[in-house]
Amino acid sequence: MTPCHTTIDSPVGPLTLVARDGSLTGLYMHEQRHRPQPETFGVRDDGAEPFATATRQLAEYFAGTRTAFDLPLAPAGTPFQQRVWAALREIPYGETTSYGELAERIGSPGAARAVGLANGRNPIGIVVPCHRVVGSTGALTGYGGGIETKRRLLDAERGTLPLETAAVIAAG
Repeated sequence: MTPCHTTIDSPVGPLTLVARDGSLTGLYMHEQRHRPQPETFGVRDDGAEPFATATRQLAEYFAGTRTAFDLPLAPAGTPFQQRVWAALREIPYGETTSYGELAERIGSPGAARAVGLANGRNPIGIVVPCHRVVGSTGALTGYGGGIETKRRLLDAERGTLPLETAAVIAAG
């Protein structure tokens, strides 16, 4: 089946959700590095699965009432990228880990740089929380949606800076 997409508003700007066969395959910020070309998103279909559920869960996340997502995901990537992305989903809400620690966690010590590259290619931002990975010193390092967005997401998860309310989220 061909992919389809929708765009929703969020406290961090417009988000493009992409799905195929009822599973989320992409969540991209408007100004995201490594954002695929729009023609790869397929036709716009605001009613396709799992967009309603994803929109609701994202609204709950931005409102601070959801700490984990329960969505069918099907990110396309190499086996190594898949291992990194699976490990990202295990980082607890409000916590961070370093690229080196993540490399250790997936059984590839010394592969921090490769983990960083896989992290940067994560096609399902926010839901697969690549924003929770920081440098070895705890510094905020590269983020496809921009360092300021990364800071806002982490601050919101830690309860130090609330994002706008869920009412901001609306099908675009």
